[in-house]
Parts: sequence; C-alpha cells; structure tokens
Amino acid sequence: MTCFVDTSALLAVLDRDDERHAEAEGTWQRLMAEKSTLLTTNYVLLETVAILQSRVGMPAVRIFSDDIMPVLTVDWVAAQEHDKGMGAFLAADRRKLSLVDCISFDAMRRRGLRLAFAFDSHFQEQGFVSP
Repeated sequence: MTCFVDTSALLAVLDRDDERHAEAEGTWQRLMAEKSTLLTTNYVLLETVAILQSRVGMPAVRIFSDDIMPVLTVDWVAAQEHDKGMGAFLAADRRKLSLVDCISFDAMRRRGLRLAFAFDSHFQEQGFVSP
C-alpha cells in the first residue's frame, strides 16, 4: 500500500504537545508495521523542517532528518509540477489552502493515490481518505 504523508501528520508524530500526537503515532506505527510505501514531496519536507525548527526546535529536526526522512519516498517537484500547483493554488483563491497542499494533491493524483496520512481537512475536501 502507498500512502501520501503530509506535513500535518509529520508534525503530529514529532510534537508530543500536538493534540493529535497519540493518534498520529499509532497511525505511523501501523503504516511502518504494514511496510507501506510512504510518499511525500520535497515541498512537504521543507515545510516540515521549517515548522519543526520554529515550534519544537532543532532536536526535533534532527530526529526528523535521521529517523523519519530515510523511510519516506520523496517525489522531487520539478518546474512543471510547481507551475501546475501554483496555477491550482491561484485558481482556488483561498487564504488557508497552501501551495504545498496543491502540489501534494497533484502528486497524489498523478500516482492514483487515495490514502493521505494528514490532519489537514483540505485532503478530505479533495476526496482523499485516511489510512
């Protein structure tokens, strides 16, 4: 099984103060036990590192880099995917929807994925389901 992993899930896994930490950790452990392919984008990695650094600190960034990133399959966003995501982002014209989200949705659709490990309601709005 392949599952897309969003920033919201990664933050919940790594931040023990996150209200969804226990749920996220349980889902993460299950996905790991099932040997799921965990797909994300380099944009999600960048967003996750920036937020972890700001909210939790560098020790969390090191754990992310050493323990989490090696098990992720990364879709490296090229110019064409960036442009398509930017077009969708601008067309949506929604303040709370991010460019990273729009690029994530495109990455999932290109691969025919339905599962998204995410606590961001935009994934559900787009028809994706939780693992």
